Amino acid sequence: MNKLYSLLLAFWVSFTALGQTGYHIKGNVKGVKPEAFTLAHYFGASQYITKDTAQADANGNLVFEGAKALPGGLYMILSPSKKRVMDLIIGAEQHFSFSTDTANIVGHMQVKGSPDSELYYKYQQHVSGYTSEINLLQRQLQFRQDLMTTTKINNLRRQLMEYYKQFAQENSNSLTGKIMRAGAEVELPTPPKRPDGKPDSAWLFHYYKAHFWDNFDFSDERLVRTPILQRKIDRYMQELTLQQTDSLIQSADFIIEKALKAGNKEMQAYCIWYLTNQAENPTIIGGDAVFVHLADKYYLGGLMPITDPTTVENIREKVNTIKPVLVGKTMPALSLTDTAGKAISLNDLKNKYVILFFYDPDCGHCRQSTPALKALQEKYKTTLDLQVFAASVARAPEQWKKYIRDFGVQNWVHGYDYSFRINFRKDYDVNNTPMIYVLDKNKKIIARRIPVEQLESFLDYYEQTLSAK
Repeated sequence: MNKLYSLLLAFWVSFTALGQTGYHIKGNVKGVKPEAFTLAHYFGASQYITKDTAQADANGNLVFEGAKALPGGLYMILSPSKKRVMDLIIGAEQHFSFSTDTANIVGHMQVKGSPDSELYYKYQQHVSGYTSEINLLQRQLQFRQDLMTTTKINNLRRQLMEYYKQFAQENSNSLTGKIMRAGAEVELPTPPKRPDGKPDSAWLFHYYKAHFWDNFDFSDERLVRTPILQRKIDRYMQELTLQQTDSLIQSADFIIEKALKAGNKEMQAYCIWYLTNQAENPTIIGGDAVFVHLADKYYLGGLMPITDPTTVENIREKVNTIKPVLVGKTMPALSLTDTAGKAISLNDLKNKYVILFFYDPDCGHCRQSTPALKALQEKYKTTLDLQVFAASVARAPEQWKKYIRDFGVQNWVHGYDYSFRINFRKDYDVNNTPMIYVLDKNKKIIARRIPVEQLESFLDYYEQTLSAK
């Protein structure tokens, strides 16, 4: 969990607790041990926020209660080992009871006094009848393939989908209905045909993407406390968006704009936070620009509604560090001293490609990467006019020189900061080592934060794109 995430999450917990009323949730779960259970709400699909704990007695009775009402959403009850036991929908009515059995949580669930949770389990219990019958028929097919059984399965699946749609439509104002509608697949019309007479699949894709968010209610903050929002964002960004910087920025802005227009602050805050948080660790070359854009526009631009001054200042510092060394920018000047005691500048190198390698001689990952980088430089020194400029960030000159001897990399250009005036973290975004930049002959950054193992394939690809122009 990174620092920015921890700060905002702590602030969020205190924010959602303001101005609430009480709750009293009484449960009986046959089969559980007399242990402490946790009540928590989803925070996206992979996180949850604890709201209360309750001790179960020998008969499986437990009570969650508090003086302030819980924020609405999809909750889970967790065992002492943090295993999810069941879900509950908590809405406006927060004085209710439930009973069930660990032998079949869904099948035996009975809820009284909570229309939201009653609907949630009514749907699941009805669906379980369909799924049980489908599973039975599928097992029969393993032993005997016949058209009648296959037809029955298809008919049951069709009935199940029709029930899904009808239930979601009839209960569209409930949280259960909104979750179901939000998770439903986009209904695709018949596409136009291409000149060759085949269906236009590209048209279908663009239609699907354009209508992906149609049934999601950005004005309902309760959906933040369900897994559905994170899952939809992930799918939209990872599967429906071209994995290039400009496309990712456009898609992120599109989602956030929908939240901003809907007017709910928690929804806005989650969308901004989650997309920015995901962009902090990009999976594509140049992806840092997505983080810089989102942080600059929404956090530093004052559009993030739930945050605190410390988080904003941390983000400002990170943006100011990353922005000058983004892909496409010219690498800031770097002057060091070589092993002979002479000044050496990055700008002195006239090679077609320069691998700028920031490292610590004692860093295990740096030492593991060095042989591969050495082999790459030897392979491409002539064919691509490639040189390595190795800058030690450690304040230990003897270790620096020993590292050069031990790995036999005397043909690299080596530099050391004897003045100890360079702040490598702030000036060159070297938070971890090794940190690698790939520069062209003009010292323009064409890649950064790229593992040594991916350098060869990147250079080959980059050369191919240059040849194609």
